[in-house]
Amino acid sequence: MINCQRTLVLIKPDGVHRGLIGEIISRLENRGLKLVAMEFRHITKEFAEEHYAAHKGKPFFNGLVKYITAAPLVAMVWEGSDAIKAVRQTVGATNPTEAAPGTIRHDLSILTSRNLIHASDSVESAEAEIKHWFKEEDIFPWERDHEEWITGLN
Repeated sequence: MINCQRTLVLIKPDGVHRGLIGEIISRLENRGLKLVAMEFRHITKEFAEEHYAAHKGKPFFNGLVKYITAAPLVAMVWEGSDAIKAVRQTVGATNPTEAAPGTIRHDLSILTSRNLIHASDSVESAEAEIKHWFKEEDIFPWERDHEEWITGLN
């Protein structure tokens, strides 16, 4: 696999409440990405503050922490060629009204405050976020029989 990467994806509480877990997972699988870890959980305020530490002190920080801790979410690790970029393209811009048609946020949401999904934005953040959310033994690398048809070279 060329430039194999892992990235963290969260289906936020609004995605869970709206019954969009399957739709979001399907879009990432259809893109050719591989799910290697997944957990359904309700996180604490402290855990959320650690996850969003880069935004501490910003006007939206407290609201973001309240939103992400209000109900269960789905935390996942996805793997694939250029996975970080591929996931972010599939997810779309943070503001759904600025996201490209065909992206998750454009097609399924309308407000930044309810944009359904979080995706790591760099190799460094993906590594840190994955370590924050998952133990190494909870990530299951595996090989698809048809991998060559998704990520192979001619």
